[in-house]
Amino acid sequence: MTAELITLENDVQYLQLTPEMGGGVTAWNWKNDGSVAHLFRPWDGGSGDRYSLACFPLVPWANRITQGGFEFEGKFHQIHTNRTEEHFPIHGSGWLQPWQVAERGEGRIRLSLESRSFDGNPYHYRSTQTFLLLADGLQIDLTVTNLGTATMPFGLGLHPYFVRNGQTRLMFKASGVWLHEKDPTAIEFATTFPPTWDYNQGGVLDGPMIDACYTGWNGKAVIEYPDRRLSITMVMPDCNGYVVFHRPADSDFFSLEPVTHPSDAFHMPDQPGLVYLTHGDSFALRTKFLVGPLTA
Repeated sequence: MTAELITLENDVQYLQLTPEMGGGVTAWNWKNDGSVAHLFRPWDGGSGDRYSLACFPLVPWANRITQGGFEFEGKFHQIHTNRTEEHFPIHGSGWLQPWQVAERGEGRIRLSLESRSFDGNPYHYRSTQTFLLLADGLQIDLTVTNLGTATMPFGLGLHPYFVRNGQTRLMFKASGVWLHEKDPTAIEFATTFPPTWDYNQGGVLDGPMIDACYTGWNGKAVIEYPDRRLSITMVMPDCNGYVVFHRPADSDFFSLEPVTHPSDAFHMPDQPGLVYLTHGDSFALRTKFLVGPLTA
């Protein structure tokens, strides 16, 4: 497919975006000693599937909602499935709609979306994404504002795809995880990690598929690429403890998604992490991806 692509670039990095494909990132590359390294897995340039992008926003909720929707303040809100391969609606609706360029400057661009009852869902909201090239990496600010008349539960997240090979190492602190079997729908919560699920001390990305929400995350994750002598440190400054880790088996990519609430929080006691916004209220998610040399 054809899509309008816009770029931001400086001496050390190159960022490419496609506003019309869900405000997604198509490439984020690092210029390293005369070579170019892919940091996010690049879009293939032809697929219209948002899952083929390098990164996309999760708004007005993150990950899956089961049971056909959710109840809030005595009213059931239906949410339709929005991806053929999924049994449940996933990742909100912002990733499925075209965004607009709202502002552009040197090393900075802001995209905007107004969504009203997309595919019959109950949300009317405005969302913005601001991409800022830093001296040592990339900052993405994602916001949402409730434009509806009723108070509603909201959540945010980002879905970056990182490249990986047999040498790639990952470390992030967590105290618990929602377990799943072949279907990624959570079946129980555990504080003892299954084999190859624990990245508190760091490790390679071998093992069976994981698509799970971890809790007790401290807002920092480090990805090391020994073959390229660089690392990425993902930082969520206002983290409230949740990150989703997707490790496909035998793949050249993985996802580590900073999110503001666990998967299917709508059906958990007290709806952890969801933010209740009245008309005109907003909240934001800031994530930094900092690149540095790997010397050890």
